[in-house]
Amino acid sequence: MKKQIILGLALVSMVFSCSTDDTADIVINDNSVVNNTTGGGTTNSATIFLSGTYTEDLTLDANNTYKLNGSLIMTSGTTLTIPAGMTIEALASGADVYVAISQGAQIIANGTADNPIVFTSDASSPASGDWGGLIILGNAPINSVTGTATATSEIASLPYGGNVADDNSGSLNYVRVEYSGGAADGQSENNGFSFYGVGNGTDVNYIQAYAGKDDGIEFFGGTVNASFVSVINAEDDSVDWTEGYSGTLTNVYISNRITDDKAIEADGYNTDFSNATGIFSKPIVNNLTIVGEGTAAGHSEAVRLRAGTQGIFSNVHITGYIEGFDLDDLDTGNGVVSDDLQVTGVTFVDVTTNMKNDTTVTFTDADFYTGEGTGTATDYATWGAGWTK
Repeated sequence: MKKQIILGLALVSMVFSCSTDDTADIVINDNSVVNNTTGGGTTNSATIFLSGTYTEDLTLDANNTYKLNGSLIMTSGTTLTIPAGMTIEALASGADVYVAISQGAQIIANGTADNPIVFTSDASSPASGDWGGLIILGNAPINSVTGTATATSEIASLPYGGNVADDNSGSLNYVRVEYSGGAADGQSENNGFSFYGVGNGTDVNYIQAYAGKDDGIEFFGGTVNASFVSVINAEDDSVDWTEGYSGTLTNVYISNRITDDKAIEADGYNTDFSNATGIFSKPIVNNLTIVGEGTAAGHSEAVRLRAGTQGIFSNVHITGYIEGFDLDDLDTGNGVVSDDLQVTGVTFVDVTTNMKNDTTVTFTDADFYTGEGTGTATDYATWGAGWTK
């Protein structure tokens, strides 16, 4: 998705019957004890509905059950803490149900392989697009603005971007987001994980986006690094970056269907706006495995690189696509010639065309990738065991 996520505000509800009526501008000032206990104690099991704009820390209690019934927005200076093993269900009512961690706020969600943290739909038969997703906004650089200026989301005007490369939005470890991607309108849908200008002081390891309606994981600029990343059955792009993203992705496993879009769709800048800084996206991607449904099924394209994106890929394994890499537009081609867009160590299995050059710049396959046949698949069977779906 190339447009910012549409965000709204909703009231925290402490009752079992709730709605998503417009409750913008309501601010919750006390959400520590009352919203985490029932009957005055901490050991009673309760179902607690979560939504609204939080101006104080929110620490979830492992003794309770939480259900997201609207937009939950953590404001600057607050921290959302989620214990290992917790499953948070979201009402299956689409785009307006999501979690947003604003600039200056943090999320601390540290699960384990045996006890992951799961965000999912409350539907009896869950489906992609049931709810929004997890949105994190930071102060790291983006190329759609310059200096300390920020971009904002289309609705609710949540800012992101800045000049703090090591900005810290908290930590995500062993976190799974399921059935996300609720559409706000015909052009704007939530992703599973949306990282807006998130800095590399943020700790992101072992995350999975499963069965989302839009992108699995998207990086809107920023410098955040992520390792052990799994995306399964994202209906749009599995991994997406734009707005000058420059982090490092290590051990990435993508499996998608012929009905899904690209495994990776990468833009050097957001073409809906401009490249204000003149700097293109340039992530480092190590140990990437992409699995499609095969050329016989007509699975078309694994990786699209466009809008001048740069990037250094190493150890790549692609299986089951008509095209491995599709490169578009002049700036992207110039990145190949300048060695700012390169692939080292790649294996193509059941791939008809390893690289398609639609850039108008002349270069050979060998100018773009080297070490054909030496790429090995990331050991997903080991690092993905127990916590992924």
